[in-house]
Amino acid sequence: MTSEQAPIVVIGTGLAGYNLVKELRKVNGDVPVLMITADDGRNYSKPMLSTGYGKGKTADELALADAAGMADQLNVTIRTNTYVTSIDADAHTVFIGEEPVKYSKLVLAWGAEVVPPRVEGDAEDSIYSINDLQDYAKFRQAAEGKKNVLIMGAGLIGCEYANDLTEGGYQVSVVAPCDHLLPGLLPAQAADAVQNGLEGLGVKFHLGPLVTRINKNASGSLDVTLSNGTEEQTDIVVSAIGLRPRLDLAVKAGIQVNRGIVTDRSLATSATDVYALGDCAEVDGHSLLYVLPLMASARALAKTLNGDVTEVKYGVMPVGVKTPVVPVTAMPPAADAKGEWSIEAEGNNVRAEYRDSDGQLLGYALTGDKTADKMALNKELSPLM
Repeated sequence: MTSEQAPIVVIGTGLAGYNLVKELRKVNGDVPVLMITADDGRNYSKPMLSTGYGKGKTADELALADAAGMADQLNVTIRTNTYVTSIDADAHTVFIGEEPVKYSKLVLAWGAEVVPPRVEGDAEDSIYSINDLQDYAKFRQAAEGKKNVLIMGAGLIGCEYANDLTEGGYQVSVVAPCDHLLPGLLPAQAADAVQNGLEGLGVKFHLGPLVTRINKNASGSLDVTLSNGTEEQTDIVVSAIGLRPRLDLAVKAGIQVNRGIVTDRSLATSATDVYALGDCAEVDGHSLLYVLPLMASARALAKTLNGDVTEVKYGVMPVGVKTPVVPVTAMPPAADAKGEWSIEAEGNNVRAEYRDSDGQLLGYALTGDKTADKMALNKELSPLM
């Protein structure tokens, strides 16, 4: 089989992979597509993982379709529980162990991996990261019958799980080495509103220290030691300290990487006929592990794979945080932006605007009822890319 006769190969069946193929099928219903995934290939919405307890959903109930159903729906071949072990970009071939698989075009849509916690002690098997549907299923099984959960991390995922697990009936503690919740996303006063709301649900916060040691005790629970000497007890631990783009296979294949797999605006990598999108990609300098950029990338790349080279355009892409007790929508200013925050607050309802000296809006953060203002503020912002 020559490269021209080979299928388009998509590695990954998460939001990026499946949405790309859905978009591709809108413009080309016949081109052969092979999808390869390390998990069971079920289609689900990853953002819904942090709403499962509040909605009373098991992993099976969060799944929209199994791999067989998606293969039929999209007219593709899907290989599940299969690991790509290497990529030979010059030969247009990926390898599954010793098995070579030719491709005409290759799409890297394998997402991000969790940052592993560095914690001493003997309770490593009681620390869970929830990055996919199978992780969620394992955590639900492990947490069954338990009462106390400690979350490491106060970013987006940590805050969402704090809200969701509390709604699921757990007593939740959060430990994070930051001054306020959602650092990098919210200014302090907006973050305080979210914290107030979560504390009203019963969530307990330790902001500033790190978890340094977790040990099992004779009663079956866990003894947790923080870097400031505080001792806590819990039944199970969720690590939500961050995600990072998966890069190993790309590095080994000689594909350029930086924070993510480097692509231009057409999602093309440094290797011919190899593309990347979603959480693993760094698109023209932007590494955005959120849904809106992923969806825009999928629409553009589908056209490119069909022969109509299309550059992705990022408009205004605010980030929503699913903390129902105090909802959040934010468009953080660029790291090098020069301006000041102006903040209006009514209880947990905060409107924060980041403007430069000329009054131009560069970013915003909204909590509670003020999230209704996002459309008006979006109109003032320039497209991201």
